[in-house]
Amino acid sequence: MTALAHRQPPPTAGEAAIARRSGQSLARFMRKDRPLTFRVIDAGQEQPIELPAGAVHLLMDILEAMAAGRGITLIPENAELTTVQAAEVLNVSRPFLIGLLEQNSIPYRKVGTHRRIRMDDVMAYKAQIDADRAEVLDQLVADAQENDMGYSLP
Repeated sequence: MTALAHRQPPPTAGEAAIARRSGQSLARFMRKDRPLTFRVIDAGQEQPIELPAGAVHLLMDILEAMAAGRGITLIPENAELTTVQAAEVLNVSRPFLIGLLEQNSIPYRKVGTHRRIRMDDVMAYKAQIDADRAEVLDQLVADAQENDMGYSLP
C-alpha cells in the first residue's frame, strides 16, 4: 500500500463507547455537501477547524465502524495493491483473485514478476459483483412470489 494507507485495529470497548457518543453528537450537526467547523480545545488552547463535507461523512463512517467494534483501513483510490492486499479487500483467497486477474475480470499491471492492482479497479469490480448479486436476489424473490412459495407481499 502507499504511505497514505492507514490501518486501525478493532477498538477497545472504551474506544467503541467514545466513538458511539461522538458519532451521535456529530450526526446532529452534519449537513449534506456543506463543510463543518469544529472547535478543538486542548491544554487551554482553542482552535477552530473547518472540515470539508466529504471528510465529515468519512469521519461518520469511521465512528460508526468503531462503535460497532470493527477495525478500519483507509486506502486512497489511486493506490496500487499487491495481490494479497486486493484479496483482503475483496475478502477472497489470493488464488481466487489470481484467477480473476488471469480472466481479465480486474485490470492489473506487472512490476517485474509481481502483479499490482489499482484500488479503484478493485472497488469497481466489487461494486459490479454486488450489483449482480442484488439483481439475482431480486429475481429469486420475484420467482418465489410468482410461484407462491411463502414470500408474498403483505
